[in-house]
Amino acid sequence: MQSGLYIVGTPIGNLSDMSPRAIETLQNVDLVACEDTRVFGKLAARFNIETKKVSFHEHNERDVVNELVEKIQSGLSVALVSDAGMPGISDPGFRLIRAARDAKISVFIIPGPTAVVSALVLSGFPTDRFSFCGFFDEKKVRDDNKIRHTIIYYESPNRIMDTIKILARVMPERRIAIVREITKMYEETIIGYPAELLDIEHPRGEIVLVVEPAPEQKMTDSEISQIVNDVVSNSTKSAAADVAARSGISKKEAYKKLLEKK
Repeated sequence: MQSGLYIVGTPIGNLSDMSPRAIETLQNVDLVACEDTRVFGKLAARFNIETKKVSFHEHNERDVVNELVEKIQSGLSVALVSDAGMPGISDPGFRLIRAARDAKISVFIIPGPTAVVSALVLSGFPTDRFSFCGFFDEKKVRDDNKIRHTIIYYESPNRIMDTIKILARVMPERRIAIVREITKMYEETIIGYPAELLDIEHPRGEIVLVVEPAPEQKMTDSEISQIVNDVVSNSTKSAAADVAARSGISKKEAYKKLLEKK
């Protein structure tokens, strides 16, 4: 194969989604850089891929990048894979791809399934504009709510119920889709307003969370007052942030309304 870096997408659950081109590439490159050699070993055994492997994960990524670039510069072909899906999407790969570009190395893409886009389509929410925010972060959710179009998160099954509670407080007017086990036997999409989903059976497996766009109409003063009533027991500063995130008004305006309430 031509010397260069080959970014190879692999299945996110169902091995039947492995493309013939991905198999051919992995069989014929000189080296496969994989997130976990044991996980890739199972895929390799299924598709008779006997190519030499090297470990490339978030803990050694910075150290291994230069070694891989040097190998490619010496004339080798290297494939990059993650444990599932497309490398670089909340998985190792970004630094290697950037380094390859900086070194004027040829970079090729062999596309495959991506959980982010698959969950977005399954949700039925608008797809014309969306933001992927990585793993859900409670510290950033108020700022995330300023994103008025569709939002996508990865989430752990261990934290999903706590996350629903947070969304019920910060984004109560935006429906969410809990998409789990994509392409697997127990694939499921659960849709509703956060408050409606507080008592569902605890979702298990790999989860992608999709949040629908915020309502286009601006909240009325009475609706904002109701939010103020909900959060007035918190400290004024944190309560103002909550009101601003949930209503779309500025923190300054929210702070003023809280002072009037108190």
